[in-house]
Amino acid sequence: MPTSESADARDRADTEHRDDGGQAADDARPLPPRLPKRWEIGAPDAVTPLAAGPGDRSWRVDAAGGAFFLREHTGADRRRVLFQHGVTAALDAAGLPVLAPVPARGGRTLVTAAGRGYVLYPWVGGRGRGGLELTFTQCEALGELLGRLHAALDELTPPVQQSMLVPTARAADAAAAVEAMLRDVPDGGDGTDFDALTARRLRERRALLTEFAGHQPPDIEVSTVGHLHGSFHAEHLRYGGSGNVTAVLGWGGLTTGPVAGEVVRAAARLFACEDERGLDLDRVQAFVRGHRSAFPLDAGQIQSAVHREWWERLCDVAPLRHRYLGEDGAGERGPATLVGWWSAHLDRTLDAFAVPYTAGYADAPGDSPAYG
Repeated sequence: MPTSESADARDRADTEHRDDGGQAADDARPLPPRLPKRWEIGAPDAVTPLAAGPGDRSWRVDAAGGAFFLREHTGADRRRVLFQHGVTAALDAAGLPVLAPVPARGGRTLVTAAGRGYVLYPWVGGRGRGGLELTFTQCEALGELLGRLHAALDELTPPVQQSMLVPTARAADAAAAVEAMLRDVPDGGDGTDFDALTARRLRERRALLTEFAGHQPPDIEVSTVGHLHGSFHAEHLRYGGSGNVTAVLGWGGLTTGPVAGEVVRAAARLFACEDERGLDLDRVQAFVRGHRSAFPLDAGQIQSAVHREWWERLCDVAPLRHRYLGEDGAGERGPATLVGWWSAHLDRTLDAFAVPYTAGYADAPGDSPAYG
């Protein structure tokens, strides 16, 4: 299992893309030797490079003052990074499991050396856990944590315009992309078994796009919007021995948007089975119930977000390109296997996500199937 720091280092939201040759040159470039002395952490005993994705470099720094995670920012938007630092520091000060950057001697959190930016964080322990590993009580606690984060973000960040037009993906564009992909896949007797599987999956998606073309959600204005984590899923969560979350990582994706959308996206990433079982809706309900306890929305917003998330997945061909054509970038929505199940159970998921907002469920959680 990777460490929390190496997982956070793979977050590419504020790094620029470089080709493999440029990345190899960067990997060989040494860390500025005096850089660790910019922080009051004591003399470093060891500076160990960590595995990271393209465009990222990071290190574990063991010093007299403890263990730390040092991350390099290349081509980052300084204003965006500093805003992120201010937000995470405020969340940390509010008692939430968020890592605040360590200020350097001069008080800066983004230190520049040799034309590049560097940020130091405390090293955090814990391990990763998949959403399906969690008990129902832990699912509810995790939803409550996301709700507390939303409530704190609402309180600690500047107001977001409370009327936001959310554009909708077009099925025709997705269908055209699938057609173009099909032309690149060998068919008939010239291809491999994997080529045949690829063509079949692409045709299945094309058929779904045709069947559900009339189910497109509208370009609606949503009322409850705010600052969002932007990438709340298992890879950005670390747990302690007691099962509590010790750190929420991945704040490079900090953004604004509909709060209900983040709740639904998070649940779909956390509780998806990568087979014919689809979504674990009992765990989904526990998660949404937990969020409701800390940041209540309403059933209509949740159902609208479910509809939109399903539609965006239906029209998102990036996971198909990644899985079957070997292209980079699987996207934030995870594997493509859930789309068929979700399309066949759309009405069921619309109802299930909204169950925690019904009076009976809210008043008697012990009677919920998620707590059976």
